[in-house]
Amino acid sequence: MTLPQRIAHIVRHGMAVLHPCVYGELGAAGAVGEIAADLEREIALLPTERPAAAIVADFMARLPEIRRLVDTDVTAAYEGDPAASSRMEVVMAYPGLFAVTVHRLAHELYRLKVPIIPRVMSELAHSKTGIDIHPGAQIGERFFIDHGTGVVIGETCVIGRNVKLYQGVTLGAKSFEKDPVTGALVKGIKRHPNVEDNVVIYAGATILGGDTTIGHDSEIGGSVWLISSVPPNSRVYNKPPAPTIKAIG
Repeated sequence: MTLPQRIAHIVRHGMAVLHPCVYGELGAAGAVGEIAADLEREIALLPTERPAAAIVADFMARLPEIRRLVDTDVTAAYEGDPAASSRMEVVMAYPGLFAVTVHRLAHELYRLKVPIIPRVMSELAHSKTGIDIHPGAQIGERFFIDHGTGVVIGETCVIGRNVKLYQGVTLGAKSFEKDPVTGALVKGIKRHPNVEDNVVIYAGATILGGDTTIGHDSEIGGSVWLISSVPPNSRVYNKPPAPTIKAIG
C-alpha cells in the first residue's frame, strides 16, 4: 500500500474508536491496538525527535480527551441544525463532523511533532469532504461546520469554544512575508486569524491575517471580507445590493 492508503487505514480505525457506529465492523477495542501498531510502524520510518514508541504512547493517552471533544462536536451539530433528526444522523451523514473528527486526531499528532502523517490525514478529509483544515489549527470544543464545502482553516488559526462556520468560509493568510536576503517565504509566524468563543461565520466570508481577531459572541455575515479585528458582540455584514427585477416576455 502507498503511504496515503496506510494513513487512510489508521483514520478508519480512529473513526471506529471515536464513532463506533460508523465503522462498527472494525470493533472499537481492536481498533485501539491497530492504531497504536500502525502509527508506531509509520512514525518509525520518519525523522522524529523522540522514539516512535514514546510518541505513540503519548498519543494513545490523549485518545480519551479526543473522544470528549468529538462528543461535544456531535452535540453542537445536533443542537445547531434544525434538520438534524438525531446524533446518529450527524455522525453518519455530516461531512463537517467527519472533517473535524479527523482533525482532532491529526492535531494531536501535529502537537507531538510527527511529520507528514497529520498533513496526509487532513488531505484525506479534504478530498472526501471539500473541507481543508490544517492539522496545526487550534480548535475549541463544540465546533460545528454546517454544509462545509469550500471551508479553509489555516495552520495558525486559533478558534474558541462553540464556534459555527458555514460553507465557503476562509480563515486564511494575507500576503506572505519574505526573507529580505534570500527571498524565501518566512515560516513559523502567526499568519491566520483568531476566532473567539460563541462566534457564527456565515457562508462565503473571508477573514485573513494573523493579527485579525473576531471578538466573542459576534456574527459575521455572508460574503464579508475582513482583514482587521472585530470587537466582541459585533454583527458584521455587507450593505445588501439592490437587485433588478424584470418581467419575462
